[in-house]
Amino acid sequence: MLSEVCAPPRGSASLFGDFLVPQYRSRVEPRLPAPRPQHAGPGPQREGGLRVGDRDDSNLYISMKLKAAAEIGINASHVKLPRTATEAEVLSRIKSINEDPTLHGLIVQLPLDSDHKIDTEKVTNAVSPAKDVDGLTCINAGKLARGDLGDCFIPCTPKGCLDLIRQTGVQIAGKRAVVIGRSKIVGAPMHDLLLWNHATVTTCHSKTEMISEEVSRADILVVGAGKPEMVKGDWIKPGAIVIDCGINHVPDATKQSGKRVVGDVAYEEAKEKASFITPVPGGVGPMTVAMLMENTVESAKRYLENFQPDTWHIEYTKLQVQNPVPSDIEISRSCVPKCISRLSEEIGLLSEEVELYGQTKAKVLLSTIKRLQGQKDGKYVVVTGITPTPLGEGKSTTTIGLVQALGAHLHLNVFACVRQPSQGPTFGIKGGAAGGGYSQVIPMEEFNLHLTGDIHAITAANNLVAAAIDARIFHELTQSDKALFNRLVPSSNGVRKFSDIQIRRLKRLGIEKTDPGALTEEEINKFVRLDIDPDSITWQRVMDTNDRFLRKITVGQSSTEKGFTRTAQFDISVASEIMAVLALTDGLDDMRVRLGKMVVASSKQGVPVTTEDLGVSGALAVLMKDAIKPNLMQTLEGNPVFVHAGPFANIAHGNSSILADKIALKLVGPEGFVVTEAGFGADIGMEKFFNIKCRYSGLRPHVVVLVATVRALKMHGGGPTVTAGVPLPKEYTEENLELLEKGCSNLHKQIENATMFGVPVVVAVNAFKTDTRAELELVCRLAKEAGAFDAVKCTHWAEGGKGAVDLARAVQTASQAPSGFKFLYDVELPIADKIRIIAQKIYGADDIQLLPEAQKKAELYTKQGFANLPICMAKTHLSLSHNPELKGAPKGFVLPIRDIRASVGAGFLYPLVGTMSTMPGLPTRPCFYDIDLDPVTEQVNGLF
Repeated sequence: MLSEVCAPPRGSASLFGDFLVPQYRSRVEPRLPAPRPQHAGPGPQREGGLRVGDRDDSNLYISMKLKAAAEIGINASHVKLPRTATEAEVLSRIKSINEDPTLHGLIVQLPLDSDHKIDTEKVTNAVSPAKDVDGLTCINAGKLARGDLGDCFIPCTPKGCLDLIRQTGVQIAGKRAVVIGRSKIVGAPMHDLLLWNHATVTTCHSKTEMISEEVSRADILVVGAGKPEMVKGDWIKPGAIVIDCGINHVPDATKQSGKRVVGDVAYEEAKEKASFITPVPGGVGPMTVAMLMENTVESAKRYLENFQPDTWHIEYTKLQVQNPVPSDIEISRSCVPKCISRLSEEIGLLSEEVELYGQTKAKVLLSTIKRLQGQKDGKYVVVTGITPTPLGEGKSTTTIGLVQALGAHLHLNVFACVRQPSQGPTFGIKGGAAGGGYSQVIPMEEFNLHLTGDIHAITAANNLVAAAIDARIFHELTQSDKALFNRLVPSSNGVRKFSDIQIRRLKRLGIEKTDPGALTEEEINKFVRLDIDPDSITWQRVMDTNDRFLRKITVGQSSTEKGFTRTAQFDISVASEIMAVLALTDGLDDMRVRLGKMVVASSKQGVPVTTEDLGVSGALAVLMKDAIKPNLMQTLEGNPVFVHAGPFANIAHGNSSILADKIALKLVGPEGFVVTEAGFGADIGMEKFFNIKCRYSGLRPHVVVLVATVRALKMHGGGPTVTAGVPLPKEYTEENLELLEKGCSNLHKQIENATMFGVPVVVAVNAFKTDTRAELELVCRLAKEAGAFDAVKCTHWAEGGKGAVDLARAVQTASQAPSGFKFLYDVELPIADKIRIIAQKIYGADDIQLLPEAQKKAELYTKQGFANLPICMAKTHLSLSHNPELKGAPKGFVLPIRDIRASVGAGFLYPLVGTMSTMPGLPTRPCFYDIDLDPVTEQVNGLF
């Protein structure tokens, strides 16, 4: 409490603000919150001051505030913007300060001294009300006006005036008060403050008639008119309390500066009648600064009282579940998604880290990782499955259902990280990949169609490489060394200069020269000729549609190509190595390096030719600079989802991006969860997740969720063929425990595969309406007997997150169990040995057989220095073996390897196992027959 201020004898009354400030310091300093560890929130309370221009008076005020802050332990910073700053720049800086959790107060020094027109009202109201320690925003002003004094910041000058009045010991309640001036900084808030302290208040201003008579009735007078000594001594009621807020400069020849500072009250006259009066200077000014410090400390206190370490304040959507379950698209449209900017704020992203793509999706900048580098990672969960039927067993649906359960129902921070679907299956036969039922990513149209254009960027980059290959072959075949050199290193104003990418090629060739004129004829020949062997080209063109007529094509038939034709093909875009690079990179620098390492062919001498040799790698990085940023969306229940990268799970590793996982793990914090999905069964997607993705990312998983269905297990037990679009035979719709138990051999093997890596396994039995209780209980029992940490029935397709709560609890418990993660093989082993380990331990094969082409490639890649890359097996997903007809857990087979190919940029070799089916072309009646656009509402109809 402040010491009592005794009233001096009439005729010498005064209230010295600078005398009272030390007493305020003794009140404020004990309230300074103690610093906290970095992971638990902000440290010492901080205040930011923002100034535009270089006005002397502003500099003086700011220096006073900085000094006062330093004296009581507040870390105050001064943000200086030049006079050239625009309104947009000022607003942007305010926004960044608003979002900085280590800053508890923000003041904007007025006036804004800018060469540009700046809306002061707009700038003032841009300050977060929670950090508006000046109390000038409309929110705080509105709360003060309606009497919510405990829920707002009161402007510092009126607050200081009120405390000065209280120091007199005079009761405010019932007194008649007059306020001269109606500014938003002093007059208007002073009126409200006195009113809610139960005084009878009159506000006077320039239009008030007989103002002296109003003043003469005042027990309390507060003056903030900005007119020097306008209030005369004979106006004042004897014994009144006079608070002078004015600061005016008047001429004074006796002063060195030629002027002196006076208030709005004729002090020498007024002090003869007032019981208390504030002098100018030294009265209200110091108290204003003191109140600013008090408000800042109060702001820090409020923040820390409400602050929960690593806990999101996220608003979830309550599902209105229907029975029977409507179509996926009907469910998707029944839930209105939150604005993605709001979701990003809820999960702790700064506005400068988010690039909005409309209202429902956004890209997140990689700078987020750097900002959060001190944050501990959350728990890492991978969702995989048993060997599926052609219908799929619901891994994506389970991933989303589990995330909804962990977040909306168990109130944990949780992120889903999933792959972006290809347009090919969407328009062909498979449909989308957003999950299903009441466990989806929304809006599903946005999810399945284009999204933010990442796949289009990959298509453009991939085909640029393809064009560069054929163009280079053509030019080398039709030009001399000299002509090639002149075109590759053209003269500009008589000067030849190598580009950076060309200098790097020269160094790889062992040529340490940077002057084009210094190269010998032999060096020019080595530099200009890649000498690509057309039969060795592995790089294909791509498009994001299943077009069967482009599987084999002849390029170069135009007369302009002078008869240089060759056989080529189109793949689907997501099969491009660039997609795999996107999924496995950990930053822009790394992506640039990986793109340059991609091998597209060999020379006729057997030397690998890369995109860096073609000179196209830098352009690829430019085309991919936006695609590298993860895409943010949401689930039906309002959980965050990263949708990023979509590499195939056969010729690539089938997992979403490392970058998405890394950012998500930082955002959820140490008690949160990141749930990602691995494509196809555990023998394919999960094995590659561990041996490839985890090897490159350095991340270590805590739990494997293995999705199983009664339907698929019955198929593995010998049930009839399951075909998409054909009704299920009765064996799948009627109880058959014997068939089911026999098929659990596949479940047993996949559990064994997961535990082989030292990670606990929770089996999620994705229940269908035809499954009986006895069947579901049998699967759970056999799963536990096979070594699963737990096995849980799930109904998330029909109930959303509520139907996966038991699964979520099991995952949470399993994540706390000891984990001894280990890789399956050492990458330094010979290529054949690594393939054999996967075949024997994961698939159950007796051995492998390297067919002649595969043996040849193993020798070639060993010679070229690629033998130490991890292995990415390309085989059927419909069996643990190479034969899709072999169900269950087959044994006693030899795995045939017909070829081996290299994705050097992505960082793996992919052996081709047996005879794999090609990507299906468009069926007789593709999905797009039902798809159309409503021209009025722009709604997509007929999608799923």
